[in-house]
Amino acid sequence: MLVPAALLLLGVLTAAFAPRLLARADWPEREPVVALWVWQCVVAAVLLCCALSMTLSAAAAWHAVRGRVFAPAPQGVVEAYALGTTGPWAAATALTLAGGGVWTAAMLTREIARARTRRRQRRAELLVRSPLLPGEEPGPDRLVVLEGERPDAWWLPGSTPQLVITTAALRRLKGRQLDAVLAHEQGHAEARHDWLLHCSGALANGFPQVPVFAAFQAEMHRLVELAADDVASRRFGRLTIALALVELNEDRGVFGPCPTSHAQVPQRVHRLLAAAPRLTAGHRLRLTATAALVPAIPLLVTFVPGLTALG
Repeated sequence: MLVPAALLLLGVLTAAFAPRLLARADWPEREPVVALWVWQCVVAAVLLCCALSMTLSAAAAWHAVRGRVFAPAPQGVVEAYALGTTGPWAAATALTLAGGGVWTAAMLTREIARARTRRRQRRAELLVRSPLLPGEEPGPDRLVVLEGERPDAWWLPGSTPQLVITTAALRRLKGRQLDAVLAHEQGHAEARHDWLLHCSGALANGFPQVPVFAAFQAEMHRLVELAADDVASRRFGRLTIALALVELNEDRGVFGPCPTSHAQVPQRVHRLLAAAPRLTAGHRLRLTATAALVPAIPLLVTFVPGLTALG
């Protein structure tokens, strides 16, 4: 039971210390795309630790599972894991982790189903408020303009994603600000940020007592906006997208002293205006490669006994 316990301990340590290290770092603000990748690697490592620990615990508890997991392995490899001396905790651990896996899949399925329901409802509302013209077909390049007194713009994901913008936003946005807003929303669609939000929401809602999943959800909501801001700023300039954010949000009280649901907007505007330099290409490459090694550590812990026995 040494390897399954080591995997669980590794998962707990990763979940406890990785978010703290990322919170103290200053580079995620400058490189949100790299930060998104790092967070995904951290969460993948935690989930992989649980999955591998469950597999080895089940192999230790039940001979039928052991025969399937170690079917092609020599007897020396099986003996290296000492599966016969695990005691009664193996079955309990395997069942607990399996239950967590089933619950995670159920939460993700529920999150996707809810998102599809919301999209269908919003598309139905759009067709009522902005019906198709005779001969017009809905497509990914269709821009839907809605009558509205509040300036707003959003991208509706799905099989035929659509950009929706209100007439108040068209009146407020000047020059290339509208193009910058369109580029921001297209950045969300091209990077499929909706899937990141679904996965993080499923983990956070399914396991609210696990801090790393709550932090994962919060950071996904923040970082996808920063990444989309960068897409727009590279094409139209930081000042243009910053002014567009101000125009779209100044009537919502987000720049006042009282916090609102859009409290991140002032931080995004300040970040764009500060124009902190990006990390060098080498630094970005090192961060990306280091993050990719994080999920590899559970695999290394799992296979070291077997590889040692074969050696």
